[in-house]
Amino acid sequence: MTSIDTSEFQQLLLEERGRLVNAARFLQRENPGSMEDELGEISGGGAGDNHLADMATVTYDRELDQGLEEGVQQTVEQIDAALRRMEDGTYGTCEICGKPIAPDRLRAIPWTTRCIDDAKR
Repeated sequence: MTSIDTSEFQQLLLEERGRLVNAARFLQRENPGSMEDELGEISGGGAGDNHLADMATVTYDRELDQGLEEGVQQTVEQIDAALRRMEDGTYGTCEICGKPIAPDRLRAIPWTTRCIDDAKR
């Protein structure tokens, strides 16, 4: 059980969660159709010499955005887990050694589950 005041960290978590959800929505708006739809538009437009380069660019951009979305989703899940730990009174306690996580570390990464020493290992 932790004895830290979680209100500051809860605010940090909620702000970061909102920022990430907005970023994910932006990525989804940027790529509304499937990659096949976008590639079809390129190949159907008579791109000629640029066809392969355009396809490579679309593929790279989509894969990059997909990776970003996956990272966002993972962090949102970690934030949600941190909020649940606040509810059950275990927030701010290292999952490895059971010692309190330093407030400065929690300010830097409020969803962390490990103290700095255990994170380094």
